[in-house]
Amino acid sequence: MDSIRIVGGRELNGVIPISGAKNAALPLMIASVMTDDTLTLDNVPHLADVEQLLRLLGNQGVDYSVNGRRERQGQGYSRTIHFTARNIVDTTAPYELVSKMRASFWVIGPLLARMGRARVSLPGGCAIGTRPVDLFIDGLQALGAEIEIDSGYVDARAPKGLVGARFVFPKVSVGATHTLMMAAVFAKGETVLVNAAMEPEVVNLAQCLNAMGAKISGAGTPEIRIDGVTGLSGARFTVLPDRIETGTYAMAVAMAGGDVVLEGAEANLLQNVLDVLTTAGAEISTVENGLRIKRNGNGILPVDVTTEPFPGFPTDLQAQLMALMTMANGRSHITETIFENRFMHVQELARLGAHISLSGQTATIDGVSRLKGAPVMATDLRASASLVIAGLAAEGETTVNRVYHLDRGFEKLEEKLSLCGAHVERISA
Repeated sequence: MDSIRIVGGRELNGVIPISGAKNAALPLMIASVMTDDTLTLDNVPHLADVEQLLRLLGNQGVDYSVNGRRERQGQGYSRTIHFTARNIVDTTAPYELVSKMRASFWVIGPLLARMGRARVSLPGGCAIGTRPVDLFIDGLQALGAEIEIDSGYVDARAPKGLVGARFVFPKVSVGATHTLMMAAVFAKGETVLVNAAMEPEVVNLAQCLNAMGAKISGAGTPEIRIDGVTGLSGARFTVLPDRIETGTYAMAVAMAGGDVVLEGAEANLLQNVLDVLTTAGAEISTVENGLRIKRNGNGILPVDVTTEPFPGFPTDLQAQLMALMTMANGRSHITETIFENRFMHVQELARLGAHISLSGQTATIDGVSRLKGAPVMATDLRASASLVIAGLAAEGETTVNRVYHLDRGFEKLEEKLSLCGAHVERISA
């Protein structure tokens, strides 16, 4: 099992290219199931989760071909993938594929809408909370689906097709919004999704579906309207830049010091995060090809943050911010409201010398003057990144184990950091 070795104490200087967003690419790939024409996606990141979804889509009968890389970037960054789902050969998404990644479950919406039947295993993914599928089931039932849960599978049927309806999400869910929006594209009449997720990735999916012939309005607001259509055509569409990767590298620069341009980053995708980093002492400016991040000479200032759905501070950057706050000049508080079990990185940061205490959903971080390298264990995808960030500033050597989590969401992280002067290397077992 691979690990990442970091020797801390080096500033970051240079350019880091921002890859396509994993959280946008996955639903866009799933949307390919909805047409028998070719959907071409540009700027798809090379990640373990993308490869896993390719295997699942292939199982359903989706043909795909991969070619190209982004101009001006090194080998291996973001690809173009062509998807053709002319013949869906299987409406069952099996346990051995879905259990490895939660987003695989989202195929239930397009399969049900197009084929009238979907049998999908209950999902897996990072161990950061239960994340039940009740919102998905309730929403599909509101559209007229007949659903049974049997032997770990959700069996959904709509032999006469889905019918438009008004559905109010009892809580905001990005995955359920993706799924119901795709399912409603083929529902007869109008569907209104209320209290829908407003994340940029939801907007990206709606834009792609509209390019394919869907009639969706209101994406990016709490109310999305979908007028059903009878079919979709192919299209060519670009995956938006990864705001979580952008925020992660911005925090890495704030932690280690230096001056880095995040090439391709878009400030409007994570303005709340940039505001927090500015409060913490980072200097952030928009440049022609992205964002420039510098650490000022006054060190890191403490902040108080609560995770919230977009446009609030994202839960996927909570662990990284906590790593940054471990060396702030004072006391910080981070409250996690999205997932009930997303503080597993706390004990690993403590191994590096961090002072963190937990009370319910809130972590209190008392900044220390120095961290010291040690072996640590990654517990989930974003926790992995937090340990790398801490290791960049820690004295001596830090080894992050179980980095297969990291490979799910960060494209060539060690390579990108190394190009900016960090001493980071992957060690293969």
